[in-house]
This record gives sequence, C-alpha cells and structure tokens, in this order.
Amino acid sequence: MACAVFLDRDGVLNAVIDRAGVAGSPRTLAELIIPPEVPDALKRLVEAGYLLLAVTNQPEIARGQVSAEMVEAINAHLARALPIREFFVCPHDDSAACDCRKPKPGLLVEAAQKHSVDLTASFMIGDRWKDIAAGQAAGCRTILIDQGWAEMDGHQPADHTASSLFEAVDWILNSSSNRPGACH
Repeated sequence: MACAVFLDRDGVLNAVIDRAGVAGSPRTLAELIIPPEVPDALKRLVEAGYLLLAVTNQPEIARGQVSAEMVEAINAHLARALPIREFFVCPHDDSAACDCRKPKPGLLVEAAQKHSVDLTASFMIGDRWKDIAAGQAAGCRTILIDQGWAEMDGHQPADHTASSLFEAVDWILNSSSNRPGACH
C-alpha cells in the first residue's frame, strides 16, 4: 500500500484571498498565488516516496460564488505546477450534510481507496480545524499550518503544529523514518 500526504488546497498549496477580512478561496486564475516554498516542499515529499493528494472543501460552488469549471481550472493549474496526483473536491456547503465535506473523512477515504493508500501511515496537512478533524477521523497523523485563525479551541489538537508547509514537511520526514510499519 502507498503512503500519502493529503493536503488542503487553500492556505496550504495556495494563498488565501482576503475578502473584507474573511479568508477565502481564489475565484479566478488571476487570484491564484502559489507561495514560493510550496514546490520545493512538495518535491521533498515526492522524493521520499509519498503520494500527494489534495482534499479541498469548495463551498463557493454551492453558494454560486464560483463555478465548478473555474475550480477545476484552478486545480488543473495547480496540478501542472505541483506534483499533486489528484484533487478531490467537496462542492457542498455545510447545510448539505454530505459525507465528503471536511471535517468528515469522506474525501480522504475516497482518495485512499482509489489509490490504495494506507491511511494509518499517511498524513493530513491543513490550516483549519476541519482539515485536522478529517485527518484524525480517517486515521492519519495530522499537521496544522498555523495561519493564526485561532480555530482550534475546543477541537482535538493536531499531532504537530507548523508555521509553514516547509516546516510541516520537515516534521513528516523526521517522524516517518521512525514510524513502525511505515511505507518507506
């Protein structure tokens, strides 16, 4: 079985967009910004043998703020620029109560089944409590990239908190070599 690193999209792979003090997803290709550290950080994971899978909530589709086609175009651009094997997207809002919307683990479980991933030897990196809760529910080790959202109060803490994707990757690479049953 493969080991994977599941990555949230907005706030991890690309910068979030500030809309009147609220962090949001890019809604156009012109708004898409990949932070400079991201390609090198992901390259290190691939070189270590990890399969990279993006799992992202995109409720703006359900809210009519962006089209599914634009989200697909943004994901396609990211896939050309970064070594992400596949993007798994939840297009629903919280009110849909679907199984794919994080904090539920549906996207991770679907990706793991499709790519024969050992969830217990894999990691979830996110910048929101919902990412961490989804990773925990799927059985992954979790890393919170602390963007200062202060959302974790009352939620189970991540296995590790990092200040950047590069630091999160360092932690994965340093901890996975000592992990019993690791895929590497």
